[in-house]
Amino acid sequence: MSTVRLYYPENITENSTSLLSKEHTHYIVNVMRLKRGSKINFFNKEGEWLSEIVFLDRDRVEIKFLNKIKESFPASNIELAICLVKKNPMEIILQKATELGVSRIIPIISERTEVKDLNLERANKITIEATEQSNQLNPPKISQMIDLKDFINSISKETKLFFADINSKHTPSLKDIEGIKNISILIGPEGDFSPSERELILKKSNVIPFSLSKNILRTDTAVISAISLVNFINNNH
Repeated sequence: MSTVRLYYPENITENSTSLLSKEHTHYIVNVMRLKRGSKINFFNKEGEWLSEIVFLDRDRVEIKFLNKIKESFPASNIELAICLVKKNPMEIILQKATELGVSRIIPIISERTEVKDLNLERANKITIEATEQSNQLNPPKISQMIDLKDFINSISKETKLFFADINSKHTPSLKDIEGIKNISILIGPEGDFSPSERELILKKSNVIPFSLSKNILRTDTAVISAISLVNFINNNH
């Protein structure tokens, strides 16, 4: 059986002990059915630690952090700005964007956005689970919802905005990210942005509209394609 990895957001000190949260206790006792002496890896943005269960009861688990087995590493410079969609595809987006390593997810409301709300507690749970499963250390931050206009106006000059535009024929290349500190990928809603929204986006001096496919993609498919494409270019920079 592979080692259980769990996100532990608080500071970790080698050779210290800690009582686990109710959620972690339930998972260890009732889902994984681990025993006293079982090993678990706990991680956060500072690294990953091999740990051991030193006390286990039905509603109480205490662990000891043994030694650090993975050092921290810089967060990705790629963020995802995504117009909200319905629950199921949105959960896929949160999961896959996390697996692909974005550092931040920005939920956006546009004119054609059908969904106007996001359960942040549920969203954070999904990204944490995806981080645990994908062998990463730091779940992406999920920002508060923001209107498209406010988001566009908030983009700094140090950020390059990659706009997945169905009308574009441009394929991103290394030249597009040279000297760029941060990358933001913007994906529109089902039905795409309105003409006035496209105009607003394209007026931005640091925007790069680009093509994902000759086909019309679902939003969740577009997210996976866009992040994978930009990741490939960015990692070969």
